[in-house]
Amino acid sequence: MFLDTDGATLYYEVRGTGPLLLLSQSGEGDAGRSTDLVGRLTDRYTVVTYDRRGLSRSTCAASGRGVTMEQHADDAHRLLAELTDEPALILGCSMGAAIGLHLAVAHPGRLRTLVAHDPVTPSLLPAGPRAGHAAELAHLQQVYRQGGLRAALPEIARVLGIDPVRQETEPDLTPMPFTPERAANFGFFIARDFTAVIEAELDRAALRTSPVRIVPAGGATTAPDVFVGQCAHRLAGLVGREVVAFPGGHNGNTTHPRAYAARLREVLA
Repeated sequence: MFLDTDGATLYYEVRGTGPLLLLSQSGEGDAGRSTDLVGRLTDRYTVVTYDRRGLSRSTCAASGRGVTMEQHADDAHRLLAELTDEPALILGCSMGAAIGLHLAVAHPGRLRTLVAHDPVTPSLLPAGPRAGHAAELAHLQQVYRQGGLRAALPEIARVLGIDPVRQETEPDLTPMPFTPERAANFGFFIARDFTAVIEAELDRAALRTSPVRIVPAGGATTAPDVFVGQCAHRLAGLVGREVVAFPGGHNGNTTHPRAYAARLREVLA
């Protein structure tokens, strides 16, 4: 299904029955990226996944211009408004967690609970670390411009604390080949969404007082000193909660969908 928003057309999918649960995906993830996780949630939740603007089947107007976190949050707001009159549940992973945090500030009435897993949100950090990580993301964009995905992806994995060679996974996962569409999504993510992350200003005071139940989360094997680990712990301090460990690492939603779904059910209950 498709929904027109401000400057974009979003593709989205709805499966299952029960309270509405929006999955806001990480990185290049589109509506099909967490298919194994979704399949283990649809008996209890109405699960909504979507292609972020600029990815896969979703469009993005003015292709030469930047994309902002405010636009991403507004897209999620409009999608939820299309589907329900009740406050929704959200699982946000990485970039998706950052979108969820901005949504919790801009449209808190849309959300009941936000599980923010490894949020890519430099504005949660003190000035020094924030500037350092923003520069790191800008450097990754330069690496991509000069060497393409072959050069950029190993550096992104290093920044996120991912070892793709030794990454443990559950058995019998749905294959996710690196198709030309995924490559294009990665290119958009690095070239344009990184800029949205770098430039975004999150109102931490509004987040602290938001009526939304915000659950800081992190991968069980995500090192606390890597960028996203620091962001998760700063978020926990801001909202007065402990970081909840989820199975796997930064991409636990795709590498450990069975255990991840079980943990998510516990947290949402």
